[in-house]
Amino acid sequence: MGLDYGEKRIGIAVSDPSAMIAAPSGFIARRRGKRVPVNEIVVRARELGVREFVLGLPLDGEGNETERTGEVRMLAQELEKRTGLPTRLVDERFTTATALRAVREMGGTTRGRKGDVDSLAAAVLLQYALDSARRGSQP
Repeated sequence: MGLDYGEKRIGIAVSDPSAMIAAPSGFIARRRGKRVPVNEIVVRARELGVREFVLGLPLDGEGNETERTGEVRMLAQELEKRTGLPTRLVDERFTTATALRAVREMGGTTRGRKGDVDSLAAAVLLQYALDSARRGSQP
């Protein structure tokens, strides 16, 4: 399961059973000032038969950690603790930009579809991790 952690939404993506192709799978809305909806992520992961979590690690343009980086690291630890599944952190720079470009190239619009973009960004992130794993390298 790929997770694109954002302030308002957490984009979700899953792969096919052979771990070859990532696809968007919706999003979980977050409420300002509220805790991260870890239970909802865990329930969704169990429903989907997830074997691993791939979380986007938010870094600034120069590759330095940000305030949100620590939040993602804590989420990864909590998911491992609650599910016993491994987590992998992957540099998420440019995943949202890649998702936005893909939508525009298909002639689509992002107006009112930010959740779809977040889910697509999670799919971009997960696909990168799947491709790296097949090549035998770590993203």
